[in-house]
Amino acid sequence: MAIIPLAEIPARGAALHGPDAWAIRHGEDVISWGVLADRATRRAHALRDVGVGPGDLVTLALPNGSAFYEIMFALWTIGATPHVVSYRLPLAELEAIVAVAEPKIVIASDKSLRDAFGAQPGDFGRDHPNTTPIVPVIAPRWKAMSSGGSTGRPKIIVAPGPNTIDSERKPPLRFPDHGPILATGPVYHNMPVTTNIQALFEGHPIIGMTRFDPEEALRLIQEFGVKWTSFVPTMMMRISRMPEEVRARYDVSTLETVWHWAAPMPAELKQEWIDWIGPEKIWELYGGTEGIVTTILNGEEWLTHRGSVGRAHMDKIKIVDEAGVELPRGEVGEIFALPAGGRGSTYSYIGADARVTEDGFETLGDFGWMDEDGYLYIADRRTDMIVSGGANIFPAEVEGALMAHPGVEGAVVIGLPDQDFGATTHAIVQLTQEAQGLVDPDELLAFLRERLVAYKLPRSFEFATTMLRDDAGKVRRQQLREERIAALRQSMPDSQPVAG
Repeated sequence: MAIIPLAEIPARGAALHGPDAWAIRHGEDVISWGVLADRATRRAHALRDVGVGPGDLVTLALPNGSAFYEIMFALWTIGATPHVVSYRLPLAELEAIVAVAEPKIVIASDKSLRDAFGAQPGDFGRDHPNTTPIVPVIAPRWKAMSSGGSTGRPKIIVAPGPNTIDSERKPPLRFPDHGPILATGPVYHNMPVTTNIQALFEGHPIIGMTRFDPEEALRLIQEFGVKWTSFVPTMMMRISRMPEEVRARYDVSTLETVWHWAAPMPAELKQEWIDWIGPEKIWELYGGTEGIVTTILNGEEWLTHRGSVGRAHMDKIKIVDEAGVELPRGEVGEIFALPAGGRGSTYSYIGADARVTEDGFETLGDFGWMDEDGYLYIADRRTDMIVSGGANIFPAEVEGALMAHPGVEGAVVIGLPDQDFGATTHAIVQLTQEAQGLVDPDELLAFLRERLVAYKLPRSFEFATTMLRDDAGKVRRQQLREERIAALRQSMPDSQPVAG
């Protein structure tokens, strides 16, 4: 077993490929392994100069780009912990997160955020004159991610364990023997940043995207002969909805492994991709930033367990009812898991408490069931479930059915308050450019009646012209619901209050 400090990854890459070989590229922003190592050292000195030291949290609100990686390696060099947030966060949300995290400093690309926090800019320390090598400081926390933007209750998810990596322990990501990976997702989410750092450690250059564009993704695969990439279902839907003549312009035959994660995958969309590039190349991972459970399966397994997200990789899973009693196979309940290393081995919270059973199992709040072969199926999140007339409706199921319509590019389903049923299902739909003005609620209802039982059908529809999910496949469902409830309150007479 060889334990390597994360701070040494740039130097290892320079030794493997040469200091002048490119390591990370985002369009015209291309840096070599040698430059990455040099800038990380300069930034590390600059961070020390402003008082950042071992164990300190430093909040990073930066877009995809070389600056993000330079600062990450600089922080690991001095034993500080990068706390990653979305650079697109509204000021009020970032203020709430920073109040919980209490970072030493904030580094932000957005000027308004810098002004509000007295934050440092993204190029902070890049040209610091001191290039003296620093012996990496080993620290007990290697990263911290934020969650709770959709619920209004921010929490920090801290990854325990030192800022090192075991060279002999490789996660089952199926990286190729050599060559670059295409990193499509925003680095302020857990899977993109985790997989990208692992790829750099294994010597794979990273082709990043500052903003996901479906045709550009295919062009990059062809230009660089990409063998490995990852998407969220929203990205795959956008590629799938491209005109066939556009998609056919690009050769993607080099692809060996395509992962998808972070959001529910509509079955018909997955089938399209299996038919397009082959089931052996499609891989799915289900888990959470907390790391308490990871399930994996490939397209060949999925074809015999349609709709599943796979079996536990190393962890234990059980499905329980509201009383905490374990349910038999096939029954829907809340998913609880115990990581292979035991409770507390994968994360700790700042600003929140975990829901834990007496035997140490924890939950992320997802509902689902397991089949007789141990394959897990996801229904939805506890907080997203709609109870209408006493029936449980899982938005992910309705969204998947909507997105099977060829004219639908995206869909989000929420529950709106109703005096008779308690809640009714409201669908917010984003149509493809070609379908706008041609597809109406009646057509969507007719389409859904062939796929859903009557009580799951949306009672109302709304058509949106902007993207409903971000590049990480995330949606602010609670915010969408609150905005529509507020609009309902304004439109209703005082004698007909709308419950929250």
